[in-house]
Amino acid sequence: MTMTSFRPRLLRPLLIAVIGGGLPFSTIQAGTGHDHPEPAAPLTKSADAKAEATQPRPDLDEGKDGHDANEGAHGDGEETHAEGEVELSAEQIRAAGIETQVVTPVSVGASLSLPGEIRFDEDRTAHVVSRTPGVVEEVKANLGDRVRKGQVLAVIASEQLSEVRSELATAQQRLQLARTLYAREQNLWQERISAEQDLLQARQTLQEAEIAVRNARQKAQALGGAASAQGGSRYQLRAPFDGVVVEKHLVLGERVDEASNLFTLTDLSRVWATFAVPARDLDRVTVGRKVEVLAGELDSRTEGTVAHVGNLLGEQTRAATARVTLANPAGAWRPGLFVTVRLDDERQAKVLGVPNGAVHVVEDRTVVFVRTADGFQATPVVTGVRDGERTEIRQGLSAGQVVADRGSFILKSELGKGSAEHSH
Repeated sequence: MTMTSFRPRLLRPLLIAVIGGGLPFSTIQAGTGHDHPEPAAPLTKSADAKAEATQPRPDLDEGKDGHDANEGAHGDGEETHAEGEVELSAEQIRAAGIETQVVTPVSVGASLSLPGEIRFDEDRTAHVVSRTPGVVEEVKANLGDRVRKGQVLAVIASEQLSEVRSELATAQQRLQLARTLYAREQNLWQERISAEQDLLQARQTLQEAEIAVRNARQKAQALGGAASAQGGSRYQLRAPFDGVVVEKHLVLGERVDEASNLFTLTDLSRVWATFAVPARDLDRVTVGRKVEVLAGELDSRTEGTVAHVGNLLGEQTRAATARVTLANPAGAWRPGLFVTVRLDDERQAKVLGVPNGAVHVVEDRTVVFVRTADGFQATPVVTGVRDGERTEIRQGLSAGQVVADRGSFILKSELGKGSAEHSH
């Protein structure tokens, strides 16, 4: 099959109206016993051919099939056009939204583009839980709030914390008494009034009281309370670092325990871009490799460095998970956003290149639509290296030629329609 020229479909109604009045819709061929509609004359017929089509064909032999009688309709009267030509005026090109680019030398390098997703930086994400069971008395933070380190997120009434603080208060009172007794026994022993054994006993009591206070303080601190007996049963749940509340799982009056995840807090000033690397490309994706992260939905891009490449392949995907750590001071890179992670190889020397959208495959041949005086010409080319934006053209084009870029798929579609009608 070869590519054929045609006139654009949007011109056909006008041409048919001009020449169609003098053409019979069908012709009954004698001697066959069957009626065969005569094909409509091609739009490229000359004026002589049009007139001839309206006259009887005396040279037709009776008994021949109607299709044989019309074999000349596809050839003798047609105008000659270049193979693969799409005729369009400048006005039609503008109306179709077809944009053009000049063929120039560019730097093209082989690149690897992999789909990815923005995720929380797990090193800066925390599940905030209560260290003691109790009932929620106050909720001071809501979903989406920005909080500071140490800020109170919720207040919980805890019976366990109340007991620990009571124990601490008792131990502190005993310590105070033990210190008083020890000071008294020390004075009596210095005055030779009491025995040394009484002094040693008072010293031991003081040491035991100090140990009891330390233990009670450690228990209070382990439950997240202050190292004092004040505060009663009120447990204050605090933010471990500056961040944003991205999950909230508590309401007033709810009973919680140590296993309850009450808040999820994350620092969005830094995020991860995770992506799957097929086994065949693992040698190209290494820790420390510079990459570009693109978000088509935001029309934005940034650069980062591969921070981790997984050691295991997924059972279903047969790919390893890699990640890039991205600075996110403005918060534009939101978790859940789909991105493309691109790794560019070393750039090549200047070569002729065209936008990727300008290259098409027509009838098993790679072509580019080159601008001509009458429209566009489907020109076969030999391509080379392709990156995320441009394709190297090794043969078929010269610098300075103008090719169709955006909207060129319209030309490919129309060329296919014209080829199909011609073959009929």
